[in-house]
Amino acid sequence: MTELDLARLQFATTTIYHFLFVPLTIGLAFLVALLQTAWTRRGDEVYLRLTKFFGTLLVINIAIGVVTGLVQEFQFGMNWSAYSRYVGDVFGAPLAIEGLAAFFLESTFLGLWVFGWGRLSKRVHLLTIWAVAIGTVLSAAFIMAANSWMQHPVGYTQRNGRAQLSDFCAVMSNPVFGWGFVHVLLASLITGGAVMLAVSAWHLKRDSHTEVFHRTAKLSIIVLLPATLLAMMVGSQLGVIEDRYQPMKIAAAEAQWETCQPCSFSAFQIGGGTRDENPNKVIAVPHLLSVLATGTWNGKVQGLNQVNAQYQQQYGPGDYVPNVFIQYWSMRVMAYLATLVLLQSLWGVWLLWRGRLRSAKWFLRIAVWTVVLPFAMNTAGWLLTENGRQPWIVQGLQLTKAGVSPSVGAATVATSLGVFVVLYAVLGVVDGALMVRYARIEPAPAPPVGEDGRETPAMTY
Repeated sequence: MTELDLARLQFATTTIYHFLFVPLTIGLAFLVALLQTAWTRRGDEVYLRLTKFFGTLLVINIAIGVVTGLVQEFQFGMNWSAYSRYVGDVFGAPLAIEGLAAFFLESTFLGLWVFGWGRLSKRVHLLTIWAVAIGTVLSAAFIMAANSWMQHPVGYTQRNGRAQLSDFCAVMSNPVFGWGFVHVLLASLITGGAVMLAVSAWHLKRDSHTEVFHRTAKLSIIVLLPATLLAMMVGSQLGVIEDRYQPMKIAAAEAQWETCQPCSFSAFQIGGGTRDENPNKVIAVPHLLSVLATGTWNGKVQGLNQVNAQYQQQYGPGDYVPNVFIQYWSMRVMAYLATLVLLQSLWGVWLLWRGRLRSAKWFLRIAVWTVVLPFAMNTAGWLLTENGRQPWIVQGLQLTKAGVSPSVGAATVATSLGVFVVLYAVLGVVDGALMVRYARIEPAPAPPVGEDGRETPAMTY
């Protein structure tokens, strides 16, 4: 493997691994804030116990997520120095704001929340967890703004052979960013809701504190249903935006080699490798691709061959077709798993309406195991987004092969990749063991609360 192959593999490995923690942090922070709000307003100690129970899982996830995320930005200087020199003035701006503002907001108030039990009043302490939730959202916003600029570069000028920031507002109002950011937030709510439902279902299935965990099971189902429906709708609109600015990505997601109008969407296909232009597409749904890619019933979708020919005329000779196999199946894994989550949410709502959630053994069993669906769905969505941009590292500006560090050899990248894989494997085992251990314990009894709303004695983790 070349330096380019190894650098791409390293970045893909660390990014996918880190992105397992990001949606859960955002979603779980919001849900924990809702639980503490319920306790603050109602004074019901059950919500206090649930806040601390799921707050412990949140803290574990943030701790591991921060460690894995540190590697990301270092890679821009180590393996992608040519990219950093070329677009660092633009790409670095939202990342700097994320680090200096959003991350510090998140980490500072997380510390106040963890150590503020019994020391801050109920309302002030409630503000700290909401500040943590807002901080996670802001962090995602600035990171997504930087990534969206790579998908559709705006707000820059070319000077002295480098891209320089000229309009920060244009970067933050990038249409790819707007829809992509909302989609990530909804996926985060799905992830947090699925984890909360799985933990609650595990306890309900064993008749462990049913009165306590029935409340979080109910909350997670109520969040999952609208979040999944909205994620599907926003994802469809995001497809329209991407077809406008990255037609190659959408064509590859359907393995559509020739321009069509109207266009069908295939449920699955046999064959269809990167250069297999005649796969056997099974169960084609008429007009669906036109709707997903253009928002119209008879919309026109350009084929891979036509877009490739346009790019060759615009950018010069080359093959601008991404890995079609990854693109095609990433799209379907994401869509099909989202459908399963939606069906499970509908099932849960029906059980709540009938008052049978606590005794629905099959639902509770399935809810425990389907916790993996959002993580697989998020990974597939990330692959769909990033693989579809290839061979560009910045769409239309810089090829991925031109962004790699010229002075870093294959042996160096391979060594660091091996270290990261081993380190991340250890962290994964630690995180999994801690999450499972603290998810299975009984919620701690709530300490007495004084007239000022402070706990007595102080609660510590």
